[in-house]
Amino acid sequence: MLAAAGGCGGDDAHPGDAGSDYAETAGDAGPDAADDGAPTEDDADGGPEADGGELPRLSSVSQFGITWTFSAPMPVGRFANGDYYIVGPATVAAIDPAPGGGRNGSVVNLPAENDRTGFDDRTEAGRYDASLRADPPFELVPGDSLVSTISVDTLPYRGAVDYEILRPEEETTSPVRTAAVLTCVAERQPHDAFRPAYIDDADLVFRAGDLRRELLGRCPPPPSTPALATWERVFERPWIDNLFFGFDAPTDNMADYGREVARAVSIASLLLMVDFPAAEKETLLVRFVQYGIDLWGIVRAGHPGWPAHGGHGSGRKWPILFAGLLLGDAGMQALATDHPATRFGEDMQTMHGTGWTGATALYAGHMGPDGESVNPGWGPYEHLHPRDWLDPIGESYRRCCTSLSWVGEALAARMLGAEALWAHDAFFDYVDRWMSEDDTEHVQVILDSTGRDYRASWARQRQCWDDFVEELWTAHRTGL
Repeated sequence: MLAAAGGCGGDDAHPGDAGSDYAETAGDAGPDAADDGAPTEDDADGGPEADGGELPRLSSVSQFGITWTFSAPMPVGRFANGDYYIVGPATVAAIDPAPGGGRNGSVVNLPAENDRTGFDDRTEAGRYDASLRADPPFELVPGDSLVSTISVDTLPYRGAVDYEILRPEEETTSPVRTAAVLTCVAERQPHDAFRPAYIDDADLVFRAGDLRRELLGRCPPPPSTPALATWERVFERPWIDNLFFGFDAPTDNMADYGREVARAVSIASLLLMVDFPAAEKETLLVRFVQYGIDLWGIVRAGHPGWPAHGGHGSGRKWPILFAGLLLGDAGMQALATDHPATRFGEDMQTMHGTGWTGATALYAGHMGPDGESVNPGWGPYEHLHPRDWLDPIGESYRRCCTSLSWVGEALAARMLGAEALWAHDAFFDYVDRWMSEDDTEHVQVILDSTGRDYRASWARQRQCWDDFVEELWTAHRTGL
C-alpha cells in the first residue's frame, strides 16, 4: 500500500466555485510587479495596466531582445503574464533582429501541426517551410498572433537557461534561441487577462483574477527546494510547442526533450504546492498557467498531440489540467473526454496487464501499444520474460528518459485531486510501481537474459531525477 499524497493540500481538495480577488491577492502578475502603469516609450517593459483610461500609442515595442516597429503609433497594452498586445489592425513595418537568410523567422498564426516550422531553415528533418514566414511589412488583424524569434549563431547550441538547470552537459540542435508573441486584438483587454493561446481561433479570455489560489498546497519546503526566481525565468518566455521532437524549441528557456519538459512541469507545479506566501508564488503561477493555456489552444485547434517516442512526448497533459483546475474551466478539465484523440506520451507508455515481475501496471514500450506497427519490439514488452524481448529499447528508455521524470507531475496531480480528470489510471499506478518496486533481482535477470546492464544507480527504480521531487514524494506518498 502507498500513503495518499496529503498533508499539504489547498483549502479545497476538489475544485468548487470560489475565486479570489486578483488585486487583493497579489497585485500585478507581470514581470515588473512594482510598475502597474501602462507601457510608455520610455518604459517598454512595464507591468499590466489597470482597467480604464487610454492605452499609450507606441511606434514600437520590445520584448526578450525582439523589437516590432509599426507603420504608425498603435495602442499597446500588456497581458497578465507581461506579453504585449496591440489594438489593430496594424502594419508591422520592421522586426529586429531582421529576418533574412533563413534566420530570425516570424510566423503569423502558427499551424496546429507537428511537422512544419517557419523560424529557421536549419531545422532538422525537413520540417522548415519557408511559406509560413511573415517578413515585414505585413498586416495584423484582430485575432492574429505573431511569433517572432531570434536564431542562434552556430549549432549545436547550449541554451542560456534550459540546460544550465536541467541537463548542463548537453547541447541542443534547435536553431531557435528565443521567441516572443505579439497579439492583435480588437479592443483593450482586462488588466488581468491572460494572453490568448498563440494557436487558437477561439475568442477565449481567461483572467488571473479567476485563479483559484485556495487550491494550491501548503507543503513544508524540503531541503532541496529551488528558488522560485529560477523557475519564474524558465516559464517567463513563451514555450513554442507545436513542432514535435522540439526541433525548433526556443532553447534559452524551453527544453527540447520531453523528459526535461516533464521535469520542468513537475518542479514548477510542485513549487506552487509548497508553503510560500501567496504573493511570492504569483509570478510563477501566472506564467505556468499561461503555458497550460497555450497548450490548450494547440489542442483545441486540432493538433495531434505529443505522442510517445522514447523520452519525447511527456509533460504536456498536466499543464492543461492544472490550468483548468486553477481557472475553474470546464473545457480544460474535460481534456481527456472531449479530445480523446490527442496523444500524450505518459498515457501511451503506461498500461495495465500482468508483467513478468508480477507488476500489474506496465510500461507500454518505446512508442506505446502502436509501436509494433512501426518496428517490432517497440510496443508493449513487459508482459514477456526478458529472454523473449524482441528489442530492449523500451526498457532502456523506461529507465533513462521517462519514468524518472513523471513522478513529480503524478504527485502534483494527486495533491490537487486530479486523477479522475487525467482519466488514465495506469499512469498513476505505474508511477507508484516505479517508486516502490525493488528491482534488484529484476536487473540481474535482464542482464542474464539480454546482456543489457541496468545495475548502475542512475538506471534503478525507486528514484526521481530531481531531489526536490523525490523529497516531496518521500514526505507525501511514501511506500508503507
